[in-house]
Amino acid sequence: MNLRNWFDTSFRLRSDEPALEWKGATYTFGEIDARSNRMAHALSARGFQRGDRLALYLANSIDFIDIFLACVKLGVIFVPVNILYRERELSHILSDSEPKLFVTEKELPALRAEAAAQPADLRETPLDGESPAALVYTSGTTGVSKGAILTHNNFAVNASNLLDAWRISSTDRFLLALPLFHVHALGNGLHCWLFSGCRMRLLERFEHEKAAAEFLDFRPTLFFGVPTMYVRLLDTPPDTAREIGRGMRLFVSGSAPLPAQVLEDFRKLFGHTILERYGMTETIMNISNPYDGERRPGSVGFPLPGVQARILNEDGQEVPDGETGELYLKGPNVFAGYWRREDATRSAFVDGWFKTGDIARRSPDGYYTLCGRRSDLIISGGFNIYPREIEEFLMEQPEVAEAAVAGEPDHRRGEVPVAYIVPRGGDCDTAALEARCRENLASFKCPRRFIVVEKLPRNALGKVQKHLLGAAAQ
Repeated sequence: MNLRNWFDTSFRLRSDEPALEWKGATYTFGEIDARSNRMAHALSARGFQRGDRLALYLANSIDFIDIFLACVKLGVIFVPVNILYRERELSHILSDSEPKLFVTEKELPALRAEAAAQPADLRETPLDGESPAALVYTSGTTGVSKGAILTHNNFAVNASNLLDAWRISSTDRFLLALPLFHVHALGNGLHCWLFSGCRMRLLERFEHEKAAAEFLDFRPTLFFGVPTMYVRLLDTPPDTAREIGRGMRLFVSGSAPLPAQVLEDFRKLFGHTILERYGMTETIMNISNPYDGERRPGSVGFPLPGVQARILNEDGQEVPDGETGELYLKGPNVFAGYWRREDATRSAFVDGWFKTGDIARRSPDGYYTLCGRRSDLIISGGFNIYPREIEEFLMEQPEVAEAAVAGEPDHRRGEVPVAYIVPRGGDCDTAALEARCRENLASFKCPRRFIVVEKLPRNALGKVQKHLLGAAAQ
């Protein structure tokens, strides 16, 4: 089985049903199928064969979907590129992946014109589940960006798990505002849509000033977001929030830690407890809070079916429940390796287990909690400090809208924690904030400095880029 076989459940059995809303137009599943078939013929006419790469540098659009599906059907390896990337990052990805074609807004009109004249039917390309489907590059915040090889099976297992775990069906109405170049929207969003046969409205981007109006107009039952989106949605007037909440079935958050305070504030405002889950570029989805049962604040829940998780110390020994260590994963969702980086692939696995680089702990009743990236760990005077613990406390304070904590070199202690604060509605009394930290946190965890900034540096999915925090304070 390959992804086309799975998508055909929607393309053929629901060919006349509404599939996609894009910029005021509605397309059926049959029309989406035909559009991507025509695009596949256009790519074939340009010489594309199975295993070739196509890199795409586009914002969300129906053209993005057409080209992605055409690649899936031909066995062409799809390389989505972050539209925020500039020359240095683009050059690395293009030289590494060596695409036959790099599609940008400039190239798109010609490709559209070539596809328009092509047949609407397409013969199936022989592919198995282990065939590469996409080459998704990591963010590269701790080194050169690497291409994770995601197979047809990786995507299929992931979508099947999420449909079952989150009760997604053809009756859902799905609002997707995440960027399709990221695995969150590509691996979860598009695949859950096509596997379930639900109706999806795609937005070019999330605009918080227009978000409430989009919810009220489309009346979705399902929404995938990142924490910054939910922070922005907290500005929704209470009556509007309750009206949106009445029609919703499920809000899901991922791609960055969801502060427990945001979860609680959102529940009070919208009447829904956000479901937080945990995934990575290399593994798509790993762990999720339950649909039925406790969605525990600060926790990402339980491993999904088929996913094995273990927490090991620096000696490679499993740690007891309640203690922290690095999270290792194994399962059919785990990628095939890094593109042309055998050394990086070897170092990423130990006895078949993928080293996530995330620090975690497991509760006695099985819930997993992420404590931060291994690279974010602050060691101060011999004590381990996990920035997320301090960030969670700071986010509970009424004058703090957003917070991030990072290590700063110190000649006596090696490193000390420093807090970067985005104030809520004006000034922030950092002395009062420091006093509260000293009352509630161990002395070695208290930030040595509190730096007020207008905003935190984030990537396209809202994850704080801690290596840029110093520049944000300038």
